Amino acid sequence: MFGFFDLHKFIPSPDNKKKLALIINIDTATESASVCLSMDSEILGFFNNDQQKEHASFLHHSIQTVLHDCNKSLIDVDAFAVTSGPGSYTGLRVSMATAKGFCYTLSKPLIMVNTLKVMCLAANKNAGDDLIDCLFCPMIDARRMEVFTAVYNSKLESVVDPHALIVTDNFCLDLLKKKRILFFGNGSEKFKKIATHINIFFANVEFNANDLSKLAYVSYLQRDFADTTYSQPQYFKPFHSNT
Repeated sequence: MFGFFDLHKFIPSPDNKKKLALIINIDTATESASVCLSMDSEILGFFNNDQQKEHASFLHHSIQTVLHDCNKSLIDVDAFAVTSGPGSYTGLRVSMATAKGFCYTLSKPLIMVNTLKVMCLAANKNAGDDLIDCLFCPMIDARRMEVFTAVYNSKLESVVDPHALIVTDNFCLDLLKKKRILFFGNGSEKFKKIATHINIFFANVEFNANDLSKLAYVSYLQRDFADTTYSQPQYFKPFHSNT
């Protein structure tokens, strides 16, 4: 079950499906890194690592291991997917460089999915009936009182596009007058300290490459591929080496 987001409407019937899609999904956007191998929307194998400084060394080993454990090889893979940002500058560069390297070498398509949207799927799939009419606001810590954020509805349609901002107590005030909003992510703790509106709710939501795989498969079916040569992570703010 995926909350109120109906993944199955994007999936063709078996009669129309010419071949299965084997996708390697990579997420290193935040503190944890994870890799999963998926066949269509089903997870075949998964590895994660909670040591942020080890993301680079973790990726290649975990990709090799998950393929071996599932009796697959790189030539079997149909596409590589990454959380494209926002998130950690270093983490985003690591996953993008890894995925692009494989795509170049194997002539496979690259799929990029916004990190905040992946977070929303993770929150949405666990949402109860009491949140059927709410909005979802993921927040990623961007240092100091700044966050990367966006607002989505229960169909994962963008209500407020991804951007960076300094949180204040009147954030999303116009939307909060009309809808309840669920806030989550490691940046939401900043907002939690100053939030007062009655329509504000908070939740602990974990996401990983398994969640990415669901949206990556939708992109694969829609042939929504990134330009492997020119694609870059979505930073949403200038890079500063001291942050």
